[in-house]
Amino acid sequence: MNRLRFLLAFVLALFLTHAGLAQADVQVDIYGGDGQARSNLAMAAPLTGSNQQATSNGAKLDTAIRENLAFVPFLSLMDSKSIPGGTVLNGYQMPNLDLNRFQLAGADMLITAGWPSGDKNGSTVEMRLYGTAAGNFIFGKAYDNVRSSNIQETADRFCADLMEALTGQSYFFRGTLAFVKSARSARQRNVWIVKPTGKGLRQISSIPGIAMSPSWSPDGRYLVFSHIDDSTHSLAVWNRATGQMQRIRFPGNTVIAPAFLPDNRVAVSLSRAGGYPDIYLLNRSFQKERGLERSPSINVSPTFDSTGTKMAFCSSRLGGPQIFLKNLSTGSVIRVSHGGSYNTEPCISPDGTLVAYTKHTGSGYRIFVHDLATNSERQVTYGPGNDEHPAFAPDSYFLAFTSTRSGGRKIYLTSRHGGSAKLVPTGAGDASFPRWGL
Repeated sequence: MNRLRFLLAFVLALFLTHAGLAQADVQVDIYGGDGQARSNLAMAAPLTGSNQQATSNGAKLDTAIRENLAFVPFLSLMDSKSIPGGTVLNGYQMPNLDLNRFQLAGADMLITAGWPSGDKNGSTVEMRLYGTAAGNFIFGKAYDNVRSSNIQETADRFCADLMEALTGQSYFFRGTLAFVKSARSARQRNVWIVKPTGKGLRQISSIPGIAMSPSWSPDGRYLVFSHIDDSTHSLAVWNRATGQMQRIRFPGNTVIAPAFLPDNRVAVSLSRAGGYPDIYLLNRSFQKERGLERSPSINVSPTFDSTGTKMAFCSSRLGGPQIFLKNLSTGSVIRVSHGGSYNTEPCISPDGTLVAYTKHTGSGYRIFVHDLATNSERQVTYGPGNDEHPAFAPDSYFLAFTSTRSGGRKIYLTSRHGGSAKLVPTGAGDASFPRWGL
């Protein structure tokens, strides 16, 4: 474990309420430092007994977990072929684990899976995580009633629990991305949703015209987005429980980049008659309540931290578009972006420490992150193509964005530290404007 650059603090063994497994509270610091180290993670073959590899639901779950963990930036999943002696063990818990072979291969941690009653439908699987250096137990949990029909759900639950045990955050494998997807016509774009791993892809809007800039309510009940048809702009509101869609129009006919506040109210940029758009707060009936930022310039793209006291936004008040931060408690406004003459599409991290935005550079559009504590910025994407529309996840660690690096527009994931980007499978057609929700 001394190869890890991030912090693993083993605190206290907690009693787990099922199957007699214990859980150690482990903290991985995924937020500190200028970059994110990677830990080598191995998976032992799932077992139904000593040296007996699970070949039914156990094998399917093993595959689903591997596919999930490929999206975690700080874990490097090892190829089973790199383990001397193979990954089929005498058992799936101590003292029947041969950790030496995993140590020799360079693994820092090991996942085991045991099916005490076999891996047929309705069985229970016991999942564990061990440190290979000292054989220390890190995390374990049992999952009941596993069936071929809920393999992906079980994999998501385990990976979420694993993430929470290691980092204190489980959001990634429990969350949903909303995004805009183009149909065959450039004048037809609808809102879709998908798990960040590409599972559960589903279209939720089918309105003639162009959808843009979706935003989830914090409780996951509503999704709002801008919509443009041949004659007007509107605010579209989708009710997740009922599936109903409504469109709300405002005087001035320009509705830009709506965003939810922590209290489930919406802020949006609306144009004044004959003037530039300003940022307004809407009431719970989605009608204009009061101004949040008004000036004789363009003010668009509001985004809020989890306390609702910080609002990042884009404004042309200094000429070209730049990013600003407003303290909604005091009314003070400070400039965030300083380098470059074209900075747009801000997204403040929910923890209020960072602002991500799109910057026009000599090599195209790239995503930069500004640290509000140090007043410094860092480039986190490098193309090729163009990178736009950054969106922080609620854990303030994962960052989704739109990129043309593979040709058409697609959704990619990285972290607040940058590093290799991972494609989110969204099917055929351009995909853009990612936003996270429950």
